[in-house]
Amino acid sequence: MLKIILLIDFAEDYSKNLLKGVTKYSREHGPWVFCRMPLYYRETIGIKGILQWAQEWGADGIIGQFYNDNEISEIIKAGIAVIAQDFKERFDDIPNITGAYHEAGAMAADYFLKKGFTQFAFYGFKDIVWSRERAEGFENRIKSAGYEVHSFEHTKAQSSELWYYKPSSLSQWLQSLPKPIAIMACDDRQGQHITEACRQTGIRIPEEVAVLGVDNDETICELSDPPLSSIALDAEKGGYDSARLLDQMIRTGVAGFYDIVVKPTQVVTRHSTDIYATNDHYIASSLKYIHQNIDKNLQVEEVVRQVPLSRRALEKRFFTITGYPIYKYIFNLRIEKFTQKLLETDMTVFEIALDMGLTDSKNIARQFRQVKGCTPIEFRNKYVAGK
Repeated sequence: MLKIILLIDFAEDYSKNLLKGVTKYSREHGPWVFCRMPLYYRETIGIKGILQWAQEWGADGIIGQFYNDNEISEIIKAGIAVIAQDFKERFDDIPNITGAYHEAGAMAADYFLKKGFTQFAFYGFKDIVWSRERAEGFENRIKSAGYEVHSFEHTKAQSSELWYYKPSSLSQWLQSLPKPIAIMACDDRQGQHITEACRQTGIRIPEEVAVLGVDNDETICELSDPPLSSIALDAEKGGYDSARLLDQMIRTGVAGFYDIVVKPTQVVTRHSTDIYATNDHYIASSLKYIHQNIDKNLQVEEVVRQVPLSRRALEKRFFTITGYPIYKYIFNLRIEKFTQKLLETDMTVFEIALDMGLTDSKNIARQFRQVKGCTPIEFRNKYVAGK
């Protein structure tokens, strides 16, 4: 029976989902016994104290949030397998549970661009890897589309200072931004900072400011006013893969030589981004109709019937604003919805196709492979823990 110390933030949904993956692996390949060590141990007894406790307990491995200092080498020298969750910066000498942060930033950019936004901003930290790289991915994709990104670097205040509930540099920045604007926050906590600051200053969400977070922490997203849209992450699979790597390190005595990369899966839309940033009433109506009826085998002709324009006129205006022909926009959205159902349900490909009003499951599977580079089953196996 392996003994594993977990030194992570047990209050965050992201960490909870990591733990789901870890415990799933342990049930299949264990049993393992866990010590849930509160993060304040890192501050009070330090790495040396944690190491001493681990040795007294006979710990085989540790998954933890560590500061990037040389003391981590003491754990390595003691022969205890260790994997770090990169809550600050990645380590060079031990495996990291990290993320495809540039990919998440690009996903946010694509999401806003499809909604017709032409003004963008990012809110986060430059001195933390997961925020910095999400900002880079977001800005690179936005700039490649011909637009600029306004940035605001949040300086961390004391947790007791709920500064975003009162006039602050954040509220001043939000008031100074051109409207309407799409803002990506580096995570859901910072996304809620924006919604609270907007409420205090009378900025309307999503009419003037659309806000998108990362992590899809349902407690934070639903607590936000209005509810916060967010990018979901495949953290459970990350936890499962981390446990598998830790198991290999313990059993072989060989230090891990690769990182675990947690991928973004899809944008979960809530009220904070539920708008299409265009002054063209016909295009806004068309976009709304497409999103409301995507599960009904929607055809272009049905969209055209919703507005008093010829198909050619609508197609021209639609492409100018969204960058896509109507059929391609429907196709992309259908693949997004299909992907979401693959990851969030246990339905078969045939059942998902029927649920989306499609009669030919082989056709949607073929289209899915064209976009994702693999079959729906291969995609599910890749991104669902333990598959």
